[in-house]
Amino acid sequence: MESFNSRLKIAMEYKNIKPADLSKITGIGKSSISQWLSGKYSAKQDKIFIVAKALNVNPSWLIGADVPMNDESTIDRIYNLSIKLNKERQQNVLNYTEQQYNEQNKIIKLPTNKEVMISGAVSAGTGEYLGDGHKEIVSYNGDIPVHDFAVIVNGDSMEPTFADKQIIFVKKTSDVRNGQFVIADYDHQAYVKKFMRDENGCRLVSLNKKYNDMPINDEHELSIFGVVVL
Repeated sequence: MESFNSRLKIAMEYKNIKPADLSKITGIGKSSISQWLSGKYSAKQDKIFIVAKALNVNPSWLIGADVPMNDESTIDRIYNLSIKLNKERQQNVLNYTEQQYNEQNKIIKLPTNKEVMISGAVSAGTGEYLGDGHKEIVSYNGDIPVHDFAVIVNGDSMEPTFADKQIIFVKKTSDVRNGQFVIADYDHQAYVKKFMRDENGCRLVSLNKKYNDMPINDEHELSIFGVVVL
C-alpha cells in the first residue's frame, strides 16, 4: 500500500502542480505541504479532503487505498498525459494508437505503387557514368522519403546496403559528415560511395571489399552532389 506522501507526489506531478501552487489553491501553508511530501507528517482528514478536491483525486486513493485515482476515463488520462509530451513523443503515441487500432480491426495495409522521377544513374562499380541529364518517371513500391532527386545504382560495390538497380534518394548538399553515403563526381564520373575522413586522409569507400578506396587529394577532381537519404 502506497503512502500518503507518494500518492500526493503522483497527483501533483500528474496535474503539473508545484507545492506553492497547491498552497495557493488550498490555503494550506507551504511548510505543511513540504513536510507531507517529505514523509515527515501525514495530513489530517480535513486537509486530505481539501487537497483531494484541489487535485481532483479520490480521497481514499490519496491515502493509499486500492481504488481508482479519480473518475477520469482512460481516454481522459491519455489526453492529459499526452499534452505534456514533446512533439516527437506525441507522434510516438499517435503511431502506437494507430497500430493498436489496425490490429484491433485486422486492417492490412496493402503496398501501393508510387512514381519517382529518376535523374539518371550513378556507378557503384567501375565508374561508368550514366547521369546524362535524362529524367524518367518510374514506379516505386515503398515509402518515399523527403529528397531532392533520385538515381539508380549501377554495380555491386555498395552491396549489401545498396543493390544493383536499386533506386536511392538524395538530398542536395555539399556539407558532408564522416561516414555518410554520398553521390559524388569523381574525375568526371558519378559514384555512390561512403565518405571517410581519418588520420589517413579523406577517401571514398566501397562496402564491397573487392573495390579499392578512392583517395581524395590534389590528383583527383571531386564535387559532391548530395548525401543519400536512408
